[in-house]
Amino acid sequence: MPPKTKVTKDMILDAAFNVVRETGVENINARTVAKKLGCSTQPVMYHFETIEELKKAVYAKADRFHTEYLMSAKERQEGTLLGIGLNYIRFAIEEPRLFRFLFQSGFAENSLPEIIDSEELTPILSVMQEAMETSMEQTKKVFLTIALFAHGYASIIANNSLEYEEELVASHLEQAYKGAVLAVQEKAQ
Repeated sequence: MPPKTKVTKDMILDAAFNVVRETGVENINARTVAKKLGCSTQPVMYHFETIEELKKAVYAKADRFHTEYLMSAKERQEGTLLGIGLNYIRFAIEEPRLFRFLFQSGFAENSLPEIIDSEELTPILSVMQEAMETSMEQTKKVFLTIALFAHGYASIIANNSLEYEEELVASHLEQAYKGAVLAVQEKAQ
């Protein structure tokens, strides 16, 4: 008789992540994760004392997945920000349950201003700053405008309230970007 497969913490995390992707965060519980793994609930509760702890771990995994998705542009766009903005919206289309979990479930630990000041965003902001020839503060204002614009589009699309038309969305993002840059430049004068 072959030895039993040991259910690891990573296996549980992967299964819970897939539950969110397939059916939503509201369906994460010991039974659904155990069923996904083909095991009893005991390993799930052994590795994660509470379902809340498991959800936090899944949130962190989903956040990393989202970041990797954003930074891997399917096609090179003119300008880093436009490509990231379009990927943000594509993520909402391709992964609506993960998008809602990350941005509409109340699990986010950081506010938008905290995210803009985070180390993880510094490389993107630095590239933007160089391209726009603005101060870091001005660059952050432009980024905030585009982030809010892209998030609005993505939220509406993720909740099935709008059909995605890439050319139209790209045009709107570009207009918002140009408008934000112009507003920052005018204010600086």
